Amino acid sequence: MKTETLTVPGATVYYEVRGSGPVLLLICGGVYDAEGFAGLADGLADSRTVVTYDRRGNSRSPLDGPPAMQSVEEHADDAYRLLAAVGVTEHEPAEVFGNSSGATIALELAARHPELVRTVVAHEPPVFELLPDFDRFRTLTRRVEETYRQAGWGAAMGVLGEGMGEGHHDAGEPPSPEFAARMQKNMEFFVGYEVPPVGAYLPDLEALRSGATRVVPAVGAASTGEPPNRAGLELATRLDTTAEVFPGGHGGFGDAANFGPKLREVLDRG
Repeated sequence: MKTETLTVPGATVYYEVRGSGPVLLLICGGVYDAEGFAGLADGLADSRTVVTYDRRGNSRSPLDGPPAMQSVEEHADDAYRLLAAVGVTEHEPAEVFGNSSGATIALELAARHPELVRTVVAHEPPVFELLPDFDRFRTLTRRVEETYRQAGWGAAMGVLGEGMGEGHHDAGEPPSPEFAARMQKNMEFFVGYEVPPVGAYLPDLEALRSGATRVVPAVGAASTGEPPNRAGLELATRLDTTAEVFPGGHGGFGDAANFGPKLREVLDRG
């Protein structure tokens, strides 16, 4: 594995590269960073150049200035620049897998730059604006924002967790102390500066339908009924396709031994 940094407008992005072959970009969500995908990346690097990274403002990818409200579009531009930096071209487009808000970023990347993306697997993107009860999630986002301003990030995370439900906790490799510390530090940035714009994001369905990218919505077998699972299923309906069911729940990628073969199967079909 080699590590690199990429200067992008307003930030410096840390990334890791494993293996050789066609490029597969893994985009994490929430408080995770590149290390959260280490097991998955290691398992797929026998046939692909697997790129993982810390999203701007998280872990080892510092912003140039103070924390600021994020945008899905800006994160998608980061992913686009990263693909270009590792040699992806329209003649050799990449595969992209995203989980949670990383899946939302992957959808925006495909809508904006379909020429560089052959396949996107969007695992449980929180595109709640597509759901019939979207007002519930708008209200939740407002409560999270208000709580963050009035009582801090810990209380805001509590409101978010209660509003989203307990969810399924996937087994995986225990995090290193360094990774655990970075995730803890990322929580304030996530709930204060990422949750509001991600929650308000509406994918460009027409661009996704008409673009050259193969878009594969995906859900977890163990997260049925949870909001991100519902959103993944609704995305599939809106794109006139069927969602792929992956092992585990919302964080199923943590169990790379079971999740990885399914991802490889879905990608190889493309």
